[in-house]
Amino acid sequence: MTDDSSARSGKLPDEVKVIFTPSGRQGKVPAGTTVLQAARNLGVDIDSVCGGRALCGRCQITVGSGEFAKHGITSGNDSLGKVTAVETRYADKKGLGDGRRLSCQSLLCGDVVIDVPPESQVHNQLVRKAADDRQIEMDPIVRLCLVEVREPDMHEPSGDFRRLVEAVETQWPDRVTGSISCDLNILQSLQPVLRAGKWQVTVALRDGHHIVGIWPGLKDRIAGVAIDVGSTTMSVHLCDMVTGEVLASTGAMNPQIRFGEDLMSRVSYGIMNPGGDREMTAAVIDGLQSLISVAAEQAGLTPEDVLEIVLVGNPVMHHLLLGIDPVELGGAPFALAVDTAVEIRASELGLGIHPGARVYVLPCIAGHVGADAAGVVLAEAPQKHDEYTLVVDVGTNAEIVVGNSQRMLAASSPTGPAFEGAQISSGQRAAPGAIERIRIDRNTLEPRFRVIGVDQWSDEAGFDEAVKATGITGICGSGIIEVLGEMYLAGIISMDGVVDGQKADQSARIEADGRTFCYRISENVTVTQNDVRAIQLAKAALYAGFRLLMDKMQIKAIDRVVLAGAFGTHIDPKYAMVLGMIPDCQLGNVRAAGNSAGAGARMALLNRGARREIEAVVRDIEKIETAIEPSFQDHFVKAMAIPHKSDPYARLAAEVELPERILTAEDAPAIEGGRRRGGRRRA
Repeated sequence: MTDDSSARSGKLPDEVKVIFTPSGRQGKVPAGTTVLQAARNLGVDIDSVCGGRALCGRCQITVGSGEFAKHGITSGNDSLGKVTAVETRYADKKGLGDGRRLSCQSLLCGDVVIDVPPESQVHNQLVRKAADDRQIEMDPIVRLCLVEVREPDMHEPSGDFRRLVEAVETQWPDRVTGSISCDLNILQSLQPVLRAGKWQVTVALRDGHHIVGIWPGLKDRIAGVAIDVGSTTMSVHLCDMVTGEVLASTGAMNPQIRFGEDLMSRVSYGIMNPGGDREMTAAVIDGLQSLISVAAEQAGLTPEDVLEIVLVGNPVMHHLLLGIDPVELGGAPFALAVDTAVEIRASELGLGIHPGARVYVLPCIAGHVGADAAGVVLAEAPQKHDEYTLVVDVGTNAEIVVGNSQRMLAASSPTGPAFEGAQISSGQRAAPGAIERIRIDRNTLEPRFRVIGVDQWSDEAGFDEAVKATGITGICGSGIIEVLGEMYLAGIISMDGVVDGQKADQSARIEADGRTFCYRISENVTVTQNDVRAIQLAKAALYAGFRLLMDKMQIKAIDRVVLAGAFGTHIDPKYAMVLGMIPDCQLGNVRAAGNSAGAGARMALLNRGARREIEAVVRDIEKIETAIEPSFQDHFVKAMAIPHKSDPYARLAAEVELPERILTAEDAPAIEGGRRRGGRRRA
């Protein structure tokens, strides 16, 4: 059994052994390491929204006490350093469970068993990963060419590569666009491959002039991968580079979440921890390697069959993927290291696929409008239409594009993580057991809802039995949007977002919560006044962002709205408009586009002309920095109201019965087709 006497006596050993449950991961780390850092070192996912600054309290753990013969150690509270003043302050303000510690503050002093409770684990998110069915014109940058190569001749000395080039040029003249070259690994394997194929070989010709792969005989199938690396999730679509068919799709949580849930937390982690950026780069590359391997296996291929990758991601993800420290993106002027498209070898990123594979990364638009937004623009093509389109990718940092064939503007808006469940008392990511749909009876204020993983609504037969497997664990982003929209339509919250305590006389679900009130959905899920405020702040930032771009365009209305991203896919457009997350327009012209960034990546993978197209389009997009625009704050304040303080949302009112609200003098110019009645109108 390990001797822990040095740790108990106050003299720290050089290393301590730490075992995490329930994952079972274990290893040795230097004494004095925080539990959170040890977890990261050992690949244990402990949730931390704040990046280890003792603000969120999500990283709580408990210490196993007693002898653990299986591991040969004795563990107890003295295996960790003393409770810090920061922990005490957090416990006084927000409370810590019995025996709980904050892993970001707890120092390892001796061998220990650490239990990570479910609420501190990163949720096993349900990642919606299927590719859409859009048709893409095939013009892949990598083409397979089967050729017959002349055998060497004593009377005409020429190298095997010269004769290979001759064969490609003469047998595939329509595919050759320039002087043919190759990678070193091609030369190294050329002679055995030619002889193994009896002088018949298949070459992979990239961009019409560069050989990146060679196989004996006929090779009729190679793959490419389109990847969208989001701050929360990563999705991979493995495609046949000959037919364009999507052979496999898969997705997972971004493993960088353990370094911080939002982008700025990760930038801060890199600033506060020397080498932290390299840790995050390694984590995301490892995650991508796993996803590529899984997708290849699903398709009956190997990673070595992958010859091309196209990547999109927001600017912070873009930089970390390329091994660039994103520190400059953490403050004004938010300078990108590179905003043009990037093309490199996959091996330079440390990806274990075909040795000749290349990675193409779409261009970024601005400091906080990244290659993912460029992918959305490529997929949704607002530049090809005369009507004004708003494209918004809702996330912790909303990326917004407004424009048409004449002009396009782009901006980002700091919406924060509330839409994804963070900062919400019962919020969580989209996982089985999370409430995702809800309706509230206007008379009784009783809710009926659906949870992920269960087909029935809560008032339907079989729901109670079906939900036993997961329980009702919380409420995810789409559910939060719907419940607030329903609470507003039912009169539970006012235009200003105040939970009406007088409604307690109408329903016992309206409960006192300190000085405010909350609405109880189920035994363990409530919507508090602070939850309402968090969503108001997020949606006000989103509204202010797109309204600022509309002002710059000198337009009063949007013709169509495209909601991009996984979150946008599952928002009901009606409730998004009820809350004022999107501008007033015909509900039929609001479309959830799914993973448009991933679709754009797939277009660039399968059609090399799409790469030139988006590079040209991005150069013409005007970038607006919301942080320095004086009118942003004014728009933000007005947008705190539901749906808005002065915008009457007349088109929405024509389709949805909205509560009455008082209109002020400043509302009058904005009213379109509205009817006044004694200073009031039904908005």
